[in-house]
Amino acid sequence: MARKPRIHYPGAFYHVILRGNGGQKIFYSTADRTKFYLLLQEGIERFGHRIHCFCLMTNHIHLVVQVSAVPLSKIMQNITFRYTRHINARKKRIGHLFQGRYKSILIDADTYLLELVRYIHNNPLRAKITKTADQYKFSSHHAYLGKENLTWLTTDLVLGQFAEKKKRAIKLYHDFVLKGGDEDHRQEFYQGTAEGRILGDDHFCENVLAKAAEKYNRKLSLKDVIAAVCRTYNITNETIAAPGKSKPASEARAVAALLVQENDSLKLTALGDFLNRDLATLSQAANRLRKRVAKDNMLLSKIKLIRNMLQ
Repeated sequence: MARKPRIHYPGAFYHVILRGNGGQKIFYSTADRTKFYLLLQEGIERFGHRIHCFCLMTNHIHLVVQVSAVPLSKIMQNITFRYTRHINARKKRIGHLFQGRYKSILIDADTYLLELVRYIHNNPLRAKITKTADQYKFSSHHAYLGKENLTWLTTDLVLGQFAEKKKRAIKLYHDFVLKGGDEDHRQEFYQGTAEGRILGDDHFCENVLAKAAEKYNRKLSLKDVIAAVCRTYNITNETIAAPGKSKPASEARAVAALLVQENDSLKLTALGDFLNRDLATLSQAANRLRKRVAKDNMLLSKIKLIRNMLQ
């Protein structure tokens, strides 16, 4: 399946993850990390984006990037190419340093930015490298505390959400990060909540995809499909799952099976569990229905109506 294009619009926030090729090291020394800092700074000066947070682990990197007019792909291509060239020259080798394409999740900053910054700054704790974020040197956490001067890092947006006065904001921020020290892995920061590209609610997803001239396909649940089918056929959940082959329940089951097969996020086995039917029976019913649809305009209209209900 082809990858969907990355979503871009000025002002978008992304959680970016870069991993070493095959799990190998990205950084071999403090000097390497310093070089990476320099490349981040030069990238900001060239492309006009902002970096709100980072954590440089040995074999992977977390960034929170807010783009301007230049898309994230160009920003990341520039930094990964130049840093790979630096490492290959220093190690006298050739080849890839990073694992395939970088991972990026477009985030609803109003809802998730603070939690994501805390999560990234506590990454060394989850890796059992340190016991607190304060003990790890190679993240933006120290700059947030005012203990390191990184002029290219943007901290005002996050700190400003804690308090107007900077000293008070830093204290509240620090408490917030420390309280998240026992937080477990959060899958949504890596996979998002929609299409593997976006972290936000349905309203946010619709808005960002509209900006990118794409249609938002809401993630369906099996419950959604069954409810829409039952409503269209004017039957209950009990009726559609009842034993026997009487109509309209049998046709409704076939329609449900067809719709489930059309959606990558749904499983026919789950539908079978709900309807007390085996996989082969439902699959055959869906296949027979496809042949009928080609000749039965009324049935086709009914299925189109259900599809529209599920959009």
